[in-house]
Amino acid sequence: MLRLVSALLEALRAVMPWLRGLPRQAAMALGAPGPDLESRPERLWLALAIILPIALAAALVLPRITLVMSPSIDAWAVREAPGAIRRGDYVRFVLRHPIAGPAPVSVTKLALCLPGDRLTKIEMPSRLDPSAMDARYFCNGRLLGTTLPRDHNGIPLAHMMWSGVVPPGMIYVGSHHPRGFDSRYIGLVSVAALTRMAPIL
Repeated sequence: MLRLVSALLEALRAVMPWLRGLPRQAAMALGAPGPDLESRPERLWLALAIILPIALAAALVLPRITLVMSPSIDAWAVREAPGAIRRGDYVRFVLRHPIAGPAPVSVTKLALCLPGDRLTKIEMPSRLDPSAMDARYFCNGRLLGTTLPRDHNGIPLAHMMWSGVVPPGMIYVGSHHPRGFDSRYIGLVSVAALTRMAPIL
């Protein structure tokens, strides 16, 4: 029992300096210009009037901004932009693919070949692996990209086999980066799964 009382007294002695400083801290929080000076609540309200609108604006704006971590896209940050998706627009979608990892990831690409466009696939022996075939994809005769036989970890990459007129409701998404992971490997993406984005940085 004596040991318990002694421990409680020791704990009380340890927190006493903090308890003694509470009134001064409260005065400071209420707008006192310094320790042991009278509180000035109007300073607190002025600070809140400045800080709260900034905090509210950040809370509303920041969730709408997406940072682009991929080197295959020329934008650092994008935001949602309403409107119909046009050729060359940035688009965001959720990618589910073993190469991307076990969990779905949000990725940003470019809308490069739209419904009604002619997407042409031409296969040729791979420059990097003579035993594999690479594919080159053209939209209305314009080169979009060429596949690679393997990713940077050496895992074989299967490329999209589809070729022809892009059907309604589907889009070829890609980038101008030779190692971009896009429709070259995942195929056409549904327009309904895409969110139109606009670059900020």
